[in-house]
Amino acid sequence: MSRKMVMSAPVCLIDTDAKGMLCVKKEAKAILDGITEPVVVVSVVGLYRTGKSYLMNRLAGQQSGFALGNTIESKTKGIWMWCVPHPSKAGHTLVLLDTEGLGDVDKGDEKHDTWIFCLALLLSSTLVYNSLGVIDNMALEKLHYVTELREHIRIKAKAENMDESGQYMSVFPAFVWTVRDFYLDLEKDNKPITADEYLEGALDLKPGDSRKIERYNLPRRCLRNFFVTRKCFVFPRPAAPKDMKRMEKLKEAELDPEFLQEANVFCQYIYSSAQSKTIMEGRTITGTVLGNLAEVYVASIRNGSVPCLENAVISLAKIHNGKAVDEALQLYVSEMLKSIQFPVDPKQLSNIHELAEKKAIEVFIRKSFNDTDQNYQRQLANSIQRQYEEFCEQNKEESKNVCQSVLKRVFEPVEDGLHNGDYMKPGGYRQYKDTLTQLAKDYRSETATQLMSEEVLSKYWEEKEESGMIILAADESLTAAEHEKEVERLKNEVLEQQQRGLEEQNRLQVQMMEDQKRTHDEHVRQLMERMEKEQERMRIDNERVMEAKLKEQQVMLQNGFSKEVSRLQAEINSLRAQKPPRGGCIIL
Repeated sequence: MSRKMVMSAPVCLIDTDAKGMLCVKKEAKAILDGITEPVVVVSVVGLYRTGKSYLMNRLAGQQSGFALGNTIESKTKGIWMWCVPHPSKAGHTLVLLDTEGLGDVDKGDEKHDTWIFCLALLLSSTLVYNSLGVIDNMALEKLHYVTELREHIRIKAKAENMDESGQYMSVFPAFVWTVRDFYLDLEKDNKPITADEYLEGALDLKPGDSRKIERYNLPRRCLRNFFVTRKCFVFPRPAAPKDMKRMEKLKEAELDPEFLQEANVFCQYIYSSAQSKTIMEGRTITGTVLGNLAEVYVASIRNGSVPCLENAVISLAKIHNGKAVDEALQLYVSEMLKSIQFPVDPKQLSNIHELAEKKAIEVFIRKSFNDTDQNYQRQLANSIQRQYEEFCEQNKEESKNVCQSVLKRVFEPVEDGLHNGDYMKPGGYRQYKDTLTQLAKDYRSETATQLMSEEVLSKYWEEKEESGMIILAADESLTAAEHEKEVERLKNEVLEQQQRGLEEQNRLQVQMMEDQKRTHDEHVRQLMERMEKEQERMRIDNERVMEAKLKEQQVMLQNGFSKEVSRLQAEINSLRAQKPPRGGCIIL
């Protein structure tokens, strides 16, 4: 986990305030803010007192943590969170969410249960539904929350004329049904079947159009239409009834071996198969984004509106992108300051800038969210460029100061001679010229590595042009022709030195332009890399949805559901007609 954060026990993520309204707890939000790596989020939902918390503790690799309780009273209230390093995915955090038991007779708040179910679904990448006994019609009727998802969750802010179930499928988590205290033999027609086949058989639709049949089919159809991945595990009773009250204290040797084996298989499946949490168009989210996402969804519910994934993405972009620019820029400045000792060679400064900017862009790419038009990335690029130009100007000033200091010391004999009138005599001009030439060589030797060397010398040469003319005019040892020649030479020397200064500054300008191009290329490279990852994840998700639709169509065809076959074909055609995901348009 980021910042080496370790949670010794779960904390409450979503609770109910004094007014009976859902709220996100500050402590949990602070923990998520510190997780800057991708998260795999596994939520468990189900009726109260069905052993949900025990499974979460197993996933956390702990015997205890989430409250189990040993009475008929529901122990877990709201949604509790436990963040642990992912056991098998390096650079990922496993976020476990244990939810308040549904259907608590003492609570009697159906609406509250629905929102808890919806929030668990919206926040997770794998949703575990936990139940007791068997998967029969009664068990499916108790899972009526899935039949209300369209009423409580929207994908798009505005309805579109396209396959709606495909949209839900592409963003909803994987679905795992865990059946506890299972007592039947997994057989059908006297042949053994797997737990997955048992689940799929329980989701078979009945033919017919009566209200009774439609009621029977509705939860089954919803599970088929909403969840691409469906998995089932069946657990025998973990221990003798008398020992169930102390499950947290039971050692593994005291547990039923078959239960223990299935629990281990379940955990390994979750570790290996549960994906990183994404939200729309393959955007992988970090713990920081997950915390803000929880706040966005809860705020929608508190305001009496329906959580909408598209609106959530827009809200997250507003929350994260400005901060991403600020953090990236701060990192850039910090990296520059710790590596620069002014004055520095321009090429070295450019190399330091390149490394610092690369790190800054990486931070921005990692922390920004849905910057589809690259507005914030352009803002970062412009801010870094301005900051770099300031560093370059500071470097020039520091170099100028060094050169001026050297110049003052080196040319002190000339200045003393001018002050004392040593050159105002016959032959004085040649003495002045030779001294100036020798001292210029000494100056260049000492300032060879300074970027402002010629510029500073050029200014000095301009200042001394008048002094040279005065000395030349006073030197009676020169003939008229020599005098005229030296006047021309003096002027040319000043011009040549000015040219050296200009060339020096032109080299700096060329370096700056090369840096700008390299900057642009680095922004594009990292942006393309992120977009390719998002597009690949979205492509995989779309393929999974298409494969699920085709498989479902085949099942409906075999069972004679002509209307379902036609509906599925229309949805498949809609999926095929959809344009590829955004990307490929770099406007930096």
